[in-house]
Amino acid sequence: MLKHKFIEAMVAEDIGRGDLFSRISTSKEVRAYIIAKSDGIFAGVEYIEIVASMYNLALEWRVCDGDSFVAGEKLLFIYGDSKAILSLERSILDIALHASSISTLTNRFVKKIELYGVKLLDTRKTRPLLREFEKYAVRCGGGINHRMGLDDCLMLKDTHLKTIDNLKDFMVEVRKKIPFTSKVEIECEDFEGVKEAMGAGADIVMCDNMSNELIYKVVQYRNSNYPHILLEASGNVTLDTIEDIAKTGVDAISSGSLIHQANWIDLSMKIEG
Repeated sequence: MLKHKFIEAMVAEDIGRGDLFSRISTSKEVRAYIIAKSDGIFAGVEYIEIVASMYNLALEWRVCDGDSFVAGEKLLFIYGDSKAILSLERSILDIALHASSISTLTNRFVKKIELYGVKLLDTRKTRPLLREFEKYAVRCGGGINHRMGLDDCLMLKDTHLKTIDNLKDFMVEVRKKIPFTSKVEIECEDFEGVKEAMGAGADIVMCDNMSNELIYKVVQYRNSNYPHILLEASGNVTLDTIEDIAKTGVDAISSGSLIHQANWIDLSMKIEG
């Protein structure tokens, strides 16, 4: 239902009070297609399928979510009323462009660390009201979602920690009040913070903006004393740095850049004459 409301709002934003071309044109049954003008990893099938079902369009897919494509490849054929297809052209393309751009960049990060068994995570640095959509695109690119919001994992960041007098006592109360299945992640900036967080009972410890040497030290400490605790590294994660971070032995690496640094690839829609 949320996806349907998202599609309805997106289409309404573009069509407004009505597509002016539809007022003066004659309906025809046509076939359109989306063609790639650059290489990438496709995402958007789930959402474009909803558009098609809402506006009585038939689709013939040549790719699935997560498939790679190359420039010149036809990715999707669309059959239906010309007025509907032309009115929806930008909405369909924006879905494919936005999602595929995120999945394409995500996949580049994934390939850098896949040999090390380290998970690639996104963050909550998403555009307002687009979190579900953008995190879906990350999954299509081979990444794994971090928490969707404040309600599915308790994460204590530096700002939270400033308000807590005694972390160990606080964690006792936490375990009484949050859902049994919810994990607690604590952000740490130095080794003393790591030891305090692990001793207090964190499920996950985030190594935030630490040097690789310090992260490796944290990994060794975890392995020797708290092997059940998961380690996440975050901060200054780029395509150039992520492999070295993965080599430290952490379980996961998170980066907001999967979403906010994704540059749009090039896709276009054509109608066959």
